[in-house]
Parts: sequence; structure tokens; C-alpha cells
Amino acid sequence: MARHIALREGADLDSFRQAARGLVAEGVPPEAVTWGSDAAPGLFAAEAPADAPPLALPRAVAEFIQPVVCHRDPERYGLLYGLIWRSLHGERALAEVSSDPLVHRLERMRKAIRRDLHKMHAFVRFRQVGDPAEERFTAWFEPEHFILEATADFFVERFRALRWSIVTPIGSLHWDREALRFGPPGTRADVPESDAFEEGWRGYYASIFNPARVNPTAMRAEMPKKYWHNMPEAALIPDLIREAPARTREMIAKQAALPKRRDPARAVEKMARQAPPTLAALNALIAATDPLVPGATRAVLGEGPEGATIAFVGEQPGDQEDLAGRCFIGPAGQVLDRAMQEAGIDRARSYLTNAVKHFKFVQQGKRRIHQSPTTGEVKHYRWWLKQELDFVKPKLVVALGGSAALALTGEVVPVMRYRGRARFEGGQPGYIMPHPSYLLRLPDEAAKARAYEDFVADLRAIRAMAEELEAGAAA
Repeated sequence: MARHIALREGADLDSFRQAARGLVAEGVPPEAVTWGSDAAPGLFAAEAPADAPPLALPRAVAEFIQPVVCHRDPERYGLLYGLIWRSLHGERALAEVSSDPLVHRLERMRKAIRRDLHKMHAFVRFRQVGDPAEERFTAWFEPEHFILEATADFFVERFRALRWSIVTPIGSLHWDREALRFGPPGTRADVPESDAFEEGWRGYYASIFNPARVNPTAMRAEMPKKYWHNMPEAALIPDLIREAPARTREMIAKQAALPKRRDPARAVEKMARQAPPTLAALNALIAATDPLVPGATRAVLGEGPEGATIAFVGEQPGDQEDLAGRCFIGPAGQVLDRAMQEAGIDRARSYLTNAVKHFKFVQQGKRRIHQSPTTGEVKHYRWWLKQELDFVKPKLVVALGGSAALALTGEVVPVMRYRGRARFEGGQPGYIMPHPSYLLRLPDEAAKARAYEDFVADLRAIRAMAEELEAGAAA
């Protein structure tokens, strides 16, 4: 007697596994089973033995099941059950025989799912909705197959710190920073057409578009036109392609007139010839210099007494520091202040500065988003930092983060690996630890609390080192 198995619409992996176990346990061959998403009489779940044992399948068979269940082909469940049945009845290595028609068809379906997952990972574009202070984001996407649940973990891991929703015609995902919820399907109208960030993004995309490397065929292969309406930069592509030949000719014409690259050694030599006699004169020189990356309001100078026992060196000023002209007053500075107080370090008696003296950022609507300085930018400012510390003469220098460690050592230093006591150039006693902004980026409150305890422990060790150095100097 024919058996009909009704599963829910979409990728019903759990019910398929339960049904397959029961069918195998009862000895029902593939040709005696029909599969569907309707509510026809004979629903298998009502007949399946509750204690049907798990199937001992070859690994190659098991690796087909989860992706192929996501395919839109209505025959997918029957094909998978045929593979399971044959593998358990004398064809143990069947899934590895790529020439078998059944295996060949299933492999094509599996590849289609992999491509669809890749496209969703690459072409989902979030847009901000509601109150900007809440930072909630939504995105619209049209997958070809039932991949929504299969891709959920990817987006949670990648955007764990954001509140977001992904709306599709087959269902929706909603993440609130703590829990993931699956919801009903939606429409394009549920997602805004654009947001404030996209204007800046389109300008950036146009600026980095290389007309000399335009290949429309390759572009469509990597980014099919069906996804273009989800992507703000796609509206620019036709004009950019049309203008590419003229822009290429213009680039070639200008090539001979390009200025010579700056020689860092000559720049440092020129700085050294200025030889400022005091810290105040050095600061005046820094303040009068244009930022290496345009946009900053002003140079943010170090602060604290000359002769301070401890000097803390951060990365660069943030948004609030740039506007106020003082270092470590923003969110990261407030974390540092609290931790220093707990560790028994007096900020007023310490010297605080940054490896890079100007704020580097990218504009997103009304917000200025911090960008880390490049290795070259850090090294550009090294001469100033060295002169600054020569005037302050601290007994101990603390590198807060990788950019500061690079500035103090001249080398890229993995902070977490070398966290602790260090020796900087010239034998300067030092200590390497994370920048306080690291604590602000941790999404999990428990992890953030543990990291803060470690941060305070670093500062207590720094205070003990400073006391040892002072005692040694006094002796």
C-alpha cells in the first residue's frame, strides 16, 4: 500500500528525518512512498513509531541531507529517501559514485544551495529604521531556495552586536542581540528603500571604482542582476561603465604628472632639524601641522605633567576628543578613568597621549565613524611621539593597543600574545595591554565583565611596576 508523507512547506529537516527513520524501520521502499507539503490523509506523523531508531548512514549520505532539504525541487525528499534506502541495502558507497544519476542530480541540487547561501551572505544590505538612537536595521532578500534557517547562524555571528531583521518571501529572521526569532514572510515594502548611510556609501563606491578594470560579464557573474535592486551601489554601475573609457584615458594622461611618493626618511629628517627646545614648542609644531588624513578638526595633544612616572599611549583621538581637543574623554576614556581609579592610579599625575595626533574617520550620515590608522600613518607620527616622551621622561610607558605598541616598538605586535611587561626602543620599561575601546566592542555582558577585570588587573600590575621603578631610582 502506498504511503503519503506530508511535511510542512519549506525545509522540514526534522520531520523528514523522523519520517525516514520510521519508513526504514517498517521496511517501506522508496517506490511505495509519496512526499508532499499538503495535508492529505495518511499523514505519516500519526503512523510513525515514536521509538524509530536513528539511522547509521555513511557520512557522505548524511552530508547530502541538510542542504538538499533546502532545495525548491518538490522531488527532493523522495530523492533523498532513495539515496538513504539504497545506501542501507547493499550500496554503502553510493553517495561517492558521482556517475550514478541519482547522486549526480543530488550533487547539482547541493551546489545550487551552496550558491544561494553564498549570494545571501554577500548581497544582503541592511538599512536603518526607526529612531537612529536605537540602531535597528532591516534587509530585504529573495533567496531562490528555502535557505533562511540554514543561513541564520551566519548572520547572528557576523552581526551579533546589532538589532536586525531580514525579510524574505519565505519567512523572516529577527535578532535582538540576545535571541533569534523566525517570523512570517514579508514584502519589499517592509524595508525602507534607503537610509542616511547609503549616500556616503555610494560616494565611496564611485571613488574606488577602477574604470581600467571594468568587465561587465565578470561583474554579472559575481553579482547577478536579480540582486542589484537590493544594493545601493548598483544604481551607479551603468553610468560608471559608460564613463569607464573616458576615465581610463584621463588616468593615463595624468599618470606622468603624478607627484613623487613621500620619502618617510626625509620627512623625519626634516622634522628632526626643527629641534623644538621644549614640550610646549613641540606641541605648537604639532598643532600647526595639517592632519595626514584630511578631516580632523585639530591635533589632539598629550596632557599631564612632565616627569610623570607613567605615560599612557593610546591609538588616536576619537570623535569627542577631536571636537574638544583633549585626549581620553570619550567612552573609551571614561572606561580608562574608572579602571585607573579602581587600580589606584591618579590620572592627574599620569601623562596621557596618542600615537597618532589626528582623528581619522569615515562619515556615515551625521556620524563620524572611527577608522584605525594604517601602519604607515602610525610611523609618520612616531618622531613626534618619541620627542614628546623624551620631554616627559616617564619611568614606565604603557602601550594601549596595537597602534601604540607599533609606535613604541616600530613593529606590529599582537597585543594579546605579548600582553604584560615589555621593553620599548632604547630600553624603555614598558607594558602592553588592550586599548579600553576593546571593552566597548564586546557584545556579551559576561565577557565584557571578565575583560574589564583583566584590564584593571593590568593597571594594578602597572602601578606595582611604577612603584618598583621609583624605589629603584630613589635608591
